[in-house]
Order: sequence, then C-alpha cells, then structure tokens
Amino acid sequence: MQEIAERLRRPAEGAAAIPHPAGIFDPVARALEVIGDRWTLVLVRQLLAAPRGFQELRQRTGIAPRVLSSRLRELGGKGFVKTVADGGRSLYALSDEGRALEPVVVAIGRWWIQRGLEALGIDPQRFNATSAQSVLEALPFMVREDRARGVDLVFEIRLEGDGGGVWTVRIGDGACSVRPGFAERAHVRYTADARVWCGVALGLVSAREMHRRGLMSKEGGREALDHYFHQVPHPERTKETAP
Repeated sequence: MQEIAERLRRPAEGAAAIPHPAGIFDPVARALEVIGDRWTLVLVRQLLAAPRGFQELRQRTGIAPRVLSSRLRELGGKGFVKTVADGGRSLYALSDEGRALEPVVVAIGRWWIQRGLEALGIDPQRFNATSAQSVLEALPFMVREDRARGVDLVFEIRLEGDGGGVWTVRIGDGACSVRPGFAERAHVRYTADARVWCGVALGLVSAREMHRRGLMSKEGGREALDHYFHQVPHPERTKETAP
C-alpha cells in the first residue's frame, strides 16, 4: 500500500515534468482511447437497430470498403461486434459490450442536434446525400423531450419517389421509436415525395407551404410532426421553393 502511495506522489513532486497521458486517471480520455476512432460509434449506432451486412453498412455510412473492413475487425477484436448467421450470409451484430455504448451514442447525437448545429453554424444544404431513411432513423435523436413527455402518438409516413417507403413513428412519454412498415393505427398520416419530406424535416422548406402547394398531404388529427422534433436551424430558409 505504501509503495502505491509513493508512485501516486511522484508526478506531483516533479512539477516541471509532463506526465504521460496513459498514466493519468481520466475516464473520458481513457474511454476515447478505446472508442474515439472516427467510425467506431458511427458503426455502433448503425448496429444498435439491427444486425447488418457489409454492403448495407457501406450504403448507410459512406465508409470506404478498406476502412470499413479494418474498423469492423478492430471492433470485433475489442469485443464490441460479432458476426451472426443469416441464412447463407454473415451479418455484423453488437455484443453486450457494444450495446452498452448506446447511451454514449444517444448523448452525442442529441448534443449535435440540440446544440452543435446552431453553435457551429452548419448549413443543412450540405447534406445533399441525405435519404428519407437516414432522416427518419435520426428522429430519436431529434425529439423534443419536453414536448413529447406524457404524449402517446403514432405517425405514419408514406413517401413516394426515389428513397421512398413507409415508416411508423411513435412518440411515447418523451421518447421516439421508428420502424419501417405501416402503422396498425395511426393518429396522423403524412404523404409526400421523399425529397420534399426531407426538406421539411431538415427545416429547409416550410411544411405549411408544401401543404398549400399540394406537395404534402396530412390526414387524421391536428398534431404536427415538426412540433415534437428539433429542426436544423437555417436563418436563410427558403419557404417558397421545394427541394
């Protein structure tokens, strides 16, 4: 015990000496040594929803194949990712250790939506490769917890054109869940072209103007989807032009 105490005192005695980072007990720094790579949490985020194949991960993230292969190997070696059989192919899935990173992923995503976008002055028009699927799957990060608290609402989003499909968005007591497919019972149903809907969801165009021009329709109750979600701040938003 005395020997340990002596070791801990030594750095303080040499005031001019700069310690080696690995010798400092700093939970944030030490955690980032393990999960701080640019793509680690991006891949964890994608695998939190479901096991996915190599090509699907490429499509969802845009990661170059060599880099993706390397990061998946590293995540497997650290015990965050495992492979599972799906018929005749193998998929990548999270282990329990990988799934334990979910709160970290959620916190980062919500910070970027609620604080980072505006603070950094990010122009949402840069996201020109955004698909309806990517925006819909980001809604759990974008939910306004204060407005969604005590609410139980189901929205059905029917999108046409390139990147279209059908999704069910449920808001329940401050949280949001998204799944592909029709809703068993929707309180509100939206129908639009996928590009138009992305523009509205990102705050690039006005939902009211898109309704007026017949580019988006809404059926059911008076509740509006955008009331419950943060939008990308855009001071020069164009309200008269569809994306």
